[in-house]
Amino acid sequence: MQTTNHHSKVRESKIISPSTHKFIFILIGLFCLMPIISAPLALLLGVIFANTLGNPIAHLSGRMSQFLLQVAVVGLGFGMNVHQALQTGRQGIMFGLVAIFCTLVLGGLLAKLLKIEFKISYLISCGTAICGGSAIAAIAPVVNANEKQISVALGVVFMLNALALFLFPVVGHSLALSQHQFGLWAAIAIHDTSSVIGAASKYGAEALEVTTTVKLTRALWIIPISLATAMLSRKNIGQVKLPWFIGLFVLAIMINTYVPFITPISAYLVWLAKASLTLCLFIIGSGLSYHSLKKVGIGPLLQGMILWLTMSALTLWAICKMV
Repeated sequence: MQTTNHHSKVRESKIISPSTHKFIFILIGLFCLMPIISAPLALLLGVIFANTLGNPIAHLSGRMSQFLLQVAVVGLGFGMNVHQALQTGRQGIMFGLVAIFCTLVLGGLLAKLLKIEFKISYLISCGTAICGGSAIAAIAPVVNANEKQISVALGVVFMLNALALFLFPVVGHSLALSQHQFGLWAAIAIHDTSSVIGAASKYGAEALEVTTTVKLTRALWIIPISLATAMLSRKNIGQVKLPWFIGLFVLAIMINTYVPFITPISAYLVWLAKASLTLCLFIIGSGLSYHSLKKVGIGPLLQGMILWLTMSALTLWAICKMV
């Protein structure tokens, strides 16, 4: 996903030097840290950059975006309260569990119907069911997925994440969803944590708190799903990666609730978290070039879209009826 097409590199080298290329990239990245730049706009700037000049730090983008997302998640914990988080988390568990089960079952049926390679289909299903790229990264070594299979799955998830970041707030406002309803819906129906938080931050402060708590509760399902996959495929359980940053997120909530002297700086930590997320989305967008997305293929893309649209519609209906 983060690689740049060879022909693009040749064309770019005739226009600007590599050092100037990197300087412009860094400059736009710093610009994204300004309060006037929203999460969707940062992603859009990254996509535009990817399809004009290309990503000059493609080999580092994956690790950088992952680190920035983890910083953002932990930082957002300093803006939350333990009691509210527990209440929201309990409500989200019911919706999340049903959504995960239905997504994995429907994903398996679509794989057979569309004749998609099992590993690619399973990675897309897990990414849709749990938490996008993080779930794919956790499941991939367990099923011995190769680079191409991982790239295709990530391509599908990141493409749909980009659409969700723009579409979900629009749909939420048009249906007059409350902050709480939108937070639940975004946390369950959008794949990747970065896009979930980005969409919620666009919708409102309460939506952001709800969606962060529910999404990270849902992300914990990486552990049992990875362990079950390892046992069924007879792989080493030691290959399962644990989402350690979620523990730091919980710790941040507890500190913000029970340590009074942290209150004066909590707002600054939350601001840093939001800035990290905005920069993270710019870097993710810089990997969404036309050439990289073209490699995905029609079958996996259809599976991803059907899964996403079906679960988005069903969870929205359930939340509107029950919340």
